[in-house]
Amino acid sequence: MKKNFAMKKLYYSISEVSRIIELEQYVLRYWETEFEQLRPAKNLAGNRVYTNKDIKLILYIKKLLREEKYTIEGAKQHLKNFYQKDESENLKQISHSQESTSSRPGNEMSLFEPASSESDNQSENVTKNESLREDLIQLKSFLTNLLKDIS
Repeated sequence: MKKNFAMKKLYYSISEVSRIIELEQYVLRYWETEFEQLRPAKNLAGNRVYTNKDIKLILYIKKLLREEKYTIEGAKQHLKNFYQKDESENLKQISHSQESTSSRPGNEMSLFEPASSESDNQSENVTKNESLREDLIQLKSFLTNLLKDIS
């Protein structure tokens, strides 16, 4: 069964994601401890907020574990290799965008998480920046369509 994740919402609660993915909430929480790529932001109340990108990652993890019969360790390695391939391309894109906007600071803070410590690795920051960029693009599209509807 293919799910459509067209822009309905920017953020989803864990209960909404649980219903969409058809997994229990405790499974999602457990996967967060096992898969370093799955780190949903948290709002000021401390509740998890999932983006469409997080949901797609969860679906991919579910496919690896349930359909392709990977072990958790095997799925971790598969995801690690997948993200390492894409990381070099992501770093090039980020470097290019930072050169064109030199006044922008290199370390951006999320609205939903406390500031990161210096020990966080660069790939985590790349993933967060990419996710934030996708969310902003979706928000811009949503607001543009909303203005068209109002006019």
